[in-house]
Amino acid sequence: MFWGHLHYSAFLANFSSELPQVSWIHGAWYSVTILAILGSHEFGHYFACRYYNVDASLPYFLPAPFLTGTFGAVIRIRQRIPTKPMLFDIGIAGPVAGFIIAVPALFLGLLLSQLTELPQDEGGFITLGEPLLFQGAAWLIWGTPPDGYSINLHPMGFAAWFGLLATALNLFPIAQLDGGHITYAALGARSTMVTIIGLFVVLGLTFVSPSWFLWAALLATMVIFGGARHPRTSDDHIPLDRVRLWWAAGAAIIFVLCFTPTPVDIGVLINDP
Repeated sequence: MFWGHLHYSAFLANFSSELPQVSWIHGAWYSVTILAILGSHEFGHYFACRYYNVDASLPYFLPAPFLTGTFGAVIRIRQRIPTKPMLFDIGIAGPVAGFIIAVPALFLGLLLSQLTELPQDEGGFITLGEPLLFQGAAWLIWGTPPDGYSINLHPMGFAAWFGLLATALNLFPIAQLDGGHITYAALGARSTMVTIIGLFVVLGLTFVSPSWFLWAALLATMVIFGGARHPRTSDDHIPLDRVRLWWAAGAAIIFVLCFTPTPVDIGVLINDP
C-alpha cells in the first residue's frame, strides 16, 4: 500500500516532477492487483498440491523496501513429489493461474492509463521493458504514440507489468523454478543440460541490462548449492503424456509473451522541442 500510493501519486503527476499528496487508500490500485496476481500464482500451486495430497503450506508474501514493494510469494512443499505428472501439474498450475489474472489486469490498467506528452526539460526517468504481451495490449488500446508522447502507466498497469515479469522469471527452465519442474517432467534427465544453458543465458542477460544482476546471483546460488540436476521422481523413465506436453508448449508461449530482455532501465530524459 505504501509503494502503491507513491505509484498513484506519480501517475497523477503525469511526468511532472511535482508529486501531489494522496492518501494510502489509493495504493490499493497497485497492492490489490499485485497481491491478486501473486496470490493466484501461489494458490495455483497450493490447490494442485491439495489435489494430489502433497503436504504444502499456504502462501507467504515477501515484502521488499523498494519500487515493487514485494519480492513475490512462495509456498513451502514439505515432501518430495512422487511422479512426473504430479510434479508437472503442480509446477504449471502457478504460472497459468497468475497469468489468467494478469492479462485482464493488464488491459484494464492500460485503459486507465493516459497518453501524455513528455516534458520538454531534461530529467531522470525509469523505463520499463515491454514484454510482447504488454506491447500488443498497448497497441490495441493506444495505437502507436506520436513522437514526444508516451503512456503514463496507471498503478494497476504497473502491477500487471510486474506480474508478467514475475511469471517469466518463474518459467525460466532452471533447477527448482516452476520452469525447471516443467522441463524435468517433459524432458527427464535432459533437463540438466537445459538448466545449465538457461543459467548461462541469464548470466549473459546481465550484459544487456544491470537489472538482471540480482536474479542471476540468486539462480547461480541455487544451482551451486542445490545442484543442476532436478530431484528424480519414481517414474523418471516414463515419458510424459501428450496432453501435458501440449501444456508444456503453452507454458513456453506464456514465457515468451511475458519476457523482456531489459526489465528496468534508468537514464536521462531529453525531449527536444
